[in-house]
Amino acid sequence: MTALHMMILLPIFSVVLIALFARFVPRIHTGWAALIVPVILFSGFISYAPEIINGGTITASVPWSPGLDLYFDIHLDGLSLLFAFLITGVGILVFFYSIFYLSKERESLGHFYSYLLMFMGAMLGIVLTDHLMVLYLFWELTSISSFLLISFWYRRRKSQYGAQKSFLITVFGGVAMLVGFIMLYVMSGTYSIQEIIAMRSSLVEHDLFIAALILVLLGAFTKSAQFPFHIWLPDAMEAPTPVSAYLHSATMVKAGLFLVARFTPLFGGEAVWFWLVTGVGLFTMFWGAFTAVRHNDLKALLAYSTISQLGLIMSLLGIGSAALYIGDGVDSMLYTTAIFVALFHLFNHSTFKGALFMVVGIVDHKVGTRDIRKLGGLIAFMPVTFTLALISSFSMAGLPPFNGFLSKEMFFTATLNANEMTFFSMETWGLLFPIVAVVGSIFTFTYSAIIVFRTFFGKYRPERLEKTPREASIGLLLPPAILCTLVVGIFFFPNVLSEYILTPAMNAVLPSFAGVEGLIPEVYAWHGFNTELLMTAIVVGMGLLLVKATPLWREVYSFFPPRLSLDAAYQRALAGTEIRSRQITDSYMTGFLRHYLYYIYGFLILTVGGALIWSDSISVNIADDAPAGTYEIILTVIMAVSAVSILFVNSRKTATLLNGVLGYCIAIFFVLFRAPDLALTQLVVETVTTVLFLLCFYYLPDWKPEDRNLKVKIPKVIISISMGALTVLIALAVQNQKMFETISTYYEDAYELAGGRNIVNAILGDFRALDTMLEVVVLFIAGIGVYTMIKLKGKEADKTDERK
Repeated sequence: MTALHMMILLPIFSVVLIALFARFVPRIHTGWAALIVPVILFSGFISYAPEIINGGTITASVPWSPGLDLYFDIHLDGLSLLFAFLITGVGILVFFYSIFYLSKERESLGHFYSYLLMFMGAMLGIVLTDHLMVLYLFWELTSISSFLLISFWYRRRKSQYGAQKSFLITVFGGVAMLVGFIMLYVMSGTYSIQEIIAMRSSLVEHDLFIAALILVLLGAFTKSAQFPFHIWLPDAMEAPTPVSAYLHSATMVKAGLFLVARFTPLFGGEAVWFWLVTGVGLFTMFWGAFTAVRHNDLKALLAYSTISQLGLIMSLLGIGSAALYIGDGVDSMLYTTAIFVALFHLFNHSTFKGALFMVVGIVDHKVGTRDIRKLGGLIAFMPVTFTLALISSFSMAGLPPFNGFLSKEMFFTATLNANEMTFFSMETWGLLFPIVAVVGSIFTFTYSAIIVFRTFFGKYRPERLEKTPREASIGLLLPPAILCTLVVGIFFFPNVLSEYILTPAMNAVLPSFAGVEGLIPEVYAWHGFNTELLMTAIVVGMGLLLVKATPLWREVYSFFPPRLSLDAAYQRALAGTEIRSRQITDSYMTGFLRHYLYYIYGFLILTVGGALIWSDSISVNIADDAPAGTYEIILTVIMAVSAVSILFVNSRKTATLLNGVLGYCIAIFFVLFRAPDLALTQLVVETVTTVLFLLCFYYLPDWKPEDRNLKVKIPKVIISISMGALTVLIALAVQNQKMFETISTYYEDAYELAGGRNIVNAILGDFRALDTMLEVVVLFIAGIGVYTMIKLKGKEADKTDERK
């Protein structure tokens, strides 16, 4: 196990220690212990940075199940390192922020930090693994841990709903992605992502290539909240603010973007990939920004703004993939810039959006509401919080001197370059790219301004607030202040980030372009008077107009009735699925035991019997069989008569006794075949089961007349005869299809190998020791269950007596 493997597993293994810490050290906030983990991880990734910055790649592998081609493969390159820094760096700030946000007296901190650490480990697993199946494992672990985090306040109905919704949608995408991964394995014969990418030229013409492409994108779109799967993200805002700041700004929603970036060298250059990634991304950007303005809850507004920003980054990854269609050349440099901007804005978004979530959490924490209609005038009470909100909001709006301005300007450049494409039918649709970019940015500016001006300016109305406003503590202000410092610092020194973080990540996304001169653009705060600046001016001007005239045009949202929304469609689909599932379940869960036995035995008869007949495995050869003796024939006749009689008796007691006759006859057979120990075991088991059946049936009502009619008995006869015939067929198939040499000769040496004179005892005690031990454990567990039920029953009886 290498150090990189341990770095992935450290947060997951720490879950147990954190739970114990919370249990036995209640006086100290559990967050202080949990904070150690991301600090260690962040420091560890810094130690790997020099090698990655110099163009290196670190790989490691640990066998998991070689027979199934499962290996815990690690591939640390520039793209992985970028995400690892976000996961651990933002994680440090979120953990620190949560210490002052969550009360150790009122919250279950052991659970909270266990879930958060589990999620951190899963995210690191996603970005570092090079094995498709291991990636899928961590992918679904993020869904499970995020479900637990979103539903942390599980007593709230909205928290339960939001957790269920996010889980269903993201797991649906994850299963689709799994099918795509299996297709990739079928095409390539390997689970290694890097090996599959290296085989691209031989895979593009495969019949499954496009299908795998679409299925992988389904996983990416659901996880990164792309339209129409974005509906889970607003409901996920019911999670505590530290969760929103971590999962929904810097990590979980970025997993889909990572997946698209990782598979761009494989699928990029395909028209289907270009249009799906770019088209869905641009529409998501517009729709998220347009919808954000209608909401009055600050976290809901931030949720839709996150959707919009994720769509922006997704569209850039799509535009940049066109470079692989062109190949090496000067023209392709126009589109490789889009990949750079995607990575640049991805980092910027994590800084300003993480800060914004924390600021909104501070407002909610100190004022008691997130409703914009109740807020106003908070600048006089919370000047530091206002400053942080101003920096992060204006960066999101794309204004100088903040890092969002730089990546937004370059986004406009990328859409203008896309408009000049002469392939992928861009001659017809290319103009839509910069138009949608401008319109979406106008609404982005609008909701960014609303966050600042509606919250901190205007009239102060204390009667609408639950608490008296006051400035937050340094513990709550420090994490967003650090992020805002990055927001401003990157604006003035963008090429430091570009050289040490973005360039290695760029080389990982476009490995065929690595080292090409001009691949990494220089980032400048001022590009002169150009089209991009004009587009920015339009955004600011129209945005200010929309903010000023918001009451006049917000009625446009009334043209989108809630019953026709995607949320309503999801709820109808969920309700319909539940109703239909209940109907189907009620159709076969009748409450009659005989029906359940029909299903079980009928399934066995059809599958096993059909397989035997289809495989032509049945053959009869009695030449080598020993002749049947008189006693054996008599016992067989007795058993046959008893078995048939069970079908026609009218008493459960009689049926039980006849069933016991079958068991005792089998014991006599063991005596005839000289196996006295098995005969004794059979006699004991049969006696006990017969007595237990009689005790149970004593409390059951007598058979009703309708239970004796032919409609009930005929299916029983058919099932019984069929199962008997199937058993005979299996015995014949086993007897006449001896594919391997018998192992009985091995046990003849039981005395020499195990020191046992009785072969059966030696098999049970030595050769099958582990199996026997597990059987004893099962009996032990069953005994504990019986004991627990008796104790609980006793306590209930005591409570009943007390109430009396």
